[in-house]
Amino acid sequence: MNKRVPLLIFGLVGTSILISLGIWQYQRLVWKTSILAEIDSRLAQTPVALPISPDPVADKYLQVKVTGTVADGELHVLTFGDGGPGFRVIAPMVLENGRRILLDRGFVLETEKNVARAGGEVTAIGSLIWPQETDNFVPDPNLEKNIWFARDVDLMADALDTDQVMVAVSRSTNNDGLLPQLVSVNITNRHLGYVMTWFSLAVIWIGMTGYALSRIKPKVS
Repeated sequence: MNKRVPLLIFGLVGTSILISLGIWQYQRLVWKTSILAEIDSRLAQTPVALPISPDPVADKYLQVKVTGTVADGELHVLTFGDGGPGFRVIAPMVLENGRRILLDRGFVLETEKNVARAGGEVTAIGSLIWPQETDNFVPDPNLEKNIWFARDVDLMADALDTDQVMVAVSRSTNNDGLLPQLVSVNITNRHLGYVMTWFSLAVIWIGMTGYALSRIKPKVS
């Protein structure tokens, strides 16, 4: 059998696999880019009234306007801000219709964790969020010291007796010295790099196959 045939087959199969992986990553890139564009569009929309039954998928990042009273009780989520370590302050908000929701009011430095905040009536504009911040590596909250390590809507709603709804404030009529935080979208998009990697490997594979084929000397009769 001609020695070039198995080498050529090997080269073609390897190239096909690498190109297929590149195409798959390109499809993922298009899909992820579309999702991020949709989120950006939603974050830029005009705020609407809070839906009666917000959906964690369909209504995520929906811009809403809520008016009510910031009630007693705060949960403090350990995080880092521009000024150093501190806490996100999650408080219960009682809406005008009596409904209770969670309000991510913003950031305070660690030194201001236990400073008394007035609360009271507030009109706030923000994003509906259901953060995915918990996993097997995130510790349980230290309830004694009121230190949480992630925003867990379900657990926080139980702790503060609210609906499982959280609004992350972007601006309000009474910040109480808190610094609202930009909504973070925990979606990485590195697929363009993966596309370039797989296609580059395909080109290299083709080059190596061609070089190997050129090294095989034809038999002399």
